[in-house]
Amino acid sequence: MMETERLVLPPLDPLNLPLRALEVGCTGRWELLNVPGPPESTLPHGLPPCAPDLCQEAEQLFLSSPAWLPLHGVEHSARKWQRKTDPWSLLAAVETPVPSDLQAQRHPTTGHILGYKEVLLENTNLSATTSLSLRRPPGPASQSLWGNPTQYPFWPGGMDEPSITDLHTREEAEEEIDFEKDLLTVPPGFKKGVDFAPKDHPAPVPGLLSLSRLLEPLDLSGGDEDEGEAAGGPRGDNASPSPSGTPLVRASSLEDLVLKEAATVVSTPEPPKPPPQEQWAVPVDVTSPVGDFYRLIPQPAFQWAFEPDVFQKQAILHLEQHDSVFVAAHTSAGKTVVAEYAIALAQKHMTRTIYTSPIKALSNQKFRDFRNTFGDVGLLTGDVQLHPEASCLIMTTEILRSMLYSGSDVIRDLEWVIFDEVHYINDAERGVVWEEVLIMLPEHVSIILLSATVPNALEFADWIGRLKRRQIYVISTVARPVPLEHYLFTGNSPKTQGELFLLLDSRGAFHTQGYYAAVEAKKERMSKHAQTFGAKQPTHQGGPAQDRGVYLSLLASLRTRAQLPVVVFTFSRGRCDEQASGLTSLDLTTSSEKSEIHLFLQRCLARLRGSDRQLPQVLHMSELLRRGLGVHHSGILPILKEIVEMLFSRGLVKVLFATETFAMGVNMPARTVVFDSMRKHDGSTFRDLLPGEYVQMAGRAGRRGLDPTGTVILLCKGRVPEMADLHRMMMGKPSQLQSQFRLTYTMILNLLRVDALRVEDMMKRSFSEFPSRKDSKAHEQALADLTKRLGALEEPDVTGQLADLPEYYSWAEELTETQNMIQRRIMESVNGLKSLSVGRVVVVKNEEHHNALGVILQVSSNSTSRVFTTLVLCDKPVVSDNPR
Repeated sequence: MMETERLVLPPLDPLNLPLRALEVGCTGRWELLNVPGPPESTLPHGLPPCAPDLCQEAEQLFLSSPAWLPLHGVEHSARKWQRKTDPWSLLAAVETPVPSDLQAQRHPTTGHILGYKEVLLENTNLSATTSLSLRRPPGPASQSLWGNPTQYPFWPGGMDEPSITDLHTREEAEEEIDFEKDLLTVPPGFKKGVDFAPKDHPAPVPGLLSLSRLLEPLDLSGGDEDEGEAAGGPRGDNASPSPSGTPLVRASSLEDLVLKEAATVVSTPEPPKPPPQEQWAVPVDVTSPVGDFYRLIPQPAFQWAFEPDVFQKQAILHLEQHDSVFVAAHTSAGKTVVAEYAIALAQKHMTRTIYTSPIKALSNQKFRDFRNTFGDVGLLTGDVQLHPEASCLIMTTEILRSMLYSGSDVIRDLEWVIFDEVHYINDAERGVVWEEVLIMLPEHVSIILLSATVPNALEFADWIGRLKRRQIYVISTVARPVPLEHYLFTGNSPKTQGELFLLLDSRGAFHTQGYYAAVEAKKERMSKHAQTFGAKQPTHQGGPAQDRGVYLSLLASLRTRAQLPVVVFTFSRGRCDEQASGLTSLDLTTSSEKSEIHLFLQRCLARLRGSDRQLPQVLHMSELLRRGLGVHHSGILPILKEIVEMLFSRGLVKVLFATETFAMGVNMPARTVVFDSMRKHDGSTFRDLLPGEYVQMAGRAGRRGLDPTGTVILLCKGRVPEMADLHRMMMGKPSQLQSQFRLTYTMILNLLRVDALRVEDMMKRSFSEFPSRKDSKAHEQALADLTKRLGALEEPDVTGQLADLPEYYSWAEELTETQNMIQRRIMESVNGLKSLSVGRVVVVKNEEHHNALGVILQVSSNSTSRVFTTLVLCDKPVVSDNPR
């Protein structure tokens, strides 16, 4: 064999290799060249540097350089390196940039300096802690969502930003308070005050009793005693005329008299409209169809599977023009469509939208719906934070207020703020939050207000328009898309499950025959009970056993007539649990539905720990849900409430016992709504439901597109309520939007941080100050005229036959004050309110002083707090100012 020659390889040094590596571009592709030399690259700056060794970097930072370690929070390192702590280093603050400068004023000819003037700097170093401008640089990324309490808010829209001269003038005016002259009677900033000096009236004659002393033992506070018959006073020659001056005609029946009072009441003349340049609230006509909708918007930002209604199209047209709208529509009319289009429009414009709600249940439900529809949706509540970087954020109004005060950078990208359930502004505790947020919103943010029908929607929109200096378009609906039928149920056993009496039909007509039939059915059962047991049936509601019989008979009747699912509103969390737990024999689900409920529960409860799955509430709720029953109130665990809501939306929960919060905008309608009672506790006392509260909860009945009518049932467990109370609750006008503005510590402390914002500015722009501010000039002119007339009056002559005139005046004034006090106490008492309810049959005295029956048609009061009751007595109307 030939001995092969051994090949001698070159050294392993890369520089001596006969090859050269060439990197082509940035893709990581290499080529080998048959040329010795170091590696090369086609990149202009060569290869990127390699990262240093992490071990060496950590060793150098932590071991070789102990000064790199923090002084505070690492106690063991401080002891190890024997370093001194420096508390003063924590007090280091960034120097505040100067927002103004001194500019020299020179003589135009000689150039000599005449003085200095302070001017604002345009291009100063603005920051979140020194400026309210939107041009300031954003803060740290960690504070972009929630902001920081040390940051300034953005300048509210509608306010004129004061200059330095205005701030100086304001400070000088505030410093000129004289603490020794008229400060107790004239507040700072007012020209006139209140005279608290006692009036110089002659003392009463000794030995005579005054009216106030005679009325001291009189107790008009009212109570829960049996209601007495209210009678009007006799009609004298000097009887005061009716304030309304409404002509009344004789009626043949109570129904014609009470329920058709619209035909007898003359509508009050509308106030004159403001001039066009000052009309901030613009009503939109929703009766005429929008035929050119798709021509004006050929490519809408969002499309639905159904044809939008006229009021929805009108709102969408204004949203496309970036206008602010106030949609006051009936319950279940479809106000969410407007919110959906605003969210889609913001995503199209690559901006942000904030959807605010009053309660967490509504926030969670809207998050689920909008998440399925749009995808890019986040949720911010007090305990949950999901997808905060989303373009649409759902939160409560309190969180939005905190973001506005803290200067959150989310406000920069904000295009729409949607206020759902605006009528919640009437809440005494939390209503002030809505006003704060509306005042603090910057100018570039457009507002969408969603509410149920309210009487003063134009007035509220006018306030917002004047506040923001932009027109607000008010859009209202004509009627509910699904009409409601209201019934009284008096049954309590399987034999009486058919005792369902129509009280108010879908056309809005009140049926007195149904009311009297319910009363007769109740009386018949009471007489049988008295014959059987020899005692009168108690009028109050029974215990759990009687409730169980009532609900079993009612649900059996509804199940027979295919009127499930049903929502039962109970104004007590404890009674919700008791009523659901008492229906142990009721099973409303099929085998397939039980299987679906079981699988859904297993998937949802898998998120809980092993021990949490065995909680008594979890086990009890799981057993109820498998039988088609559910409970929803604030005492239920959050995960269980979401499970109940999702199963109810799927139609697997047939009967839901809920409190009033379930009706606050949650889009989960049912076929039937049941009221356990018409009385609730409002935090201070028990009272009947207000018309707005009743309409809000009754509006859950009737599913659009599925039910021709919705059914509302009022349970009569005890006695049947008074017809006047039912009429007022079902057909009364909803409550007006009223300001609940008050000064809070949070508001005051947040505004005191900013020199340009004052608490007085917030007070002047509140809804409570809006009506008085609107007519302030007229009031000032009237006050000046009255003052002038008062000064022109001469002193009365009290000599001779008029010597007793001062004493007579004193007695007359005391008599007037006593009458007003009696009227006020009667109106504040329970019996007084019941005796003055519209539609009540009372015993009155006619002109011949004989007793006769009368019906109260109208109750009104004048400026002196005197209550007038308008009655119908035989052929003639009687007006009495004595409510008892």
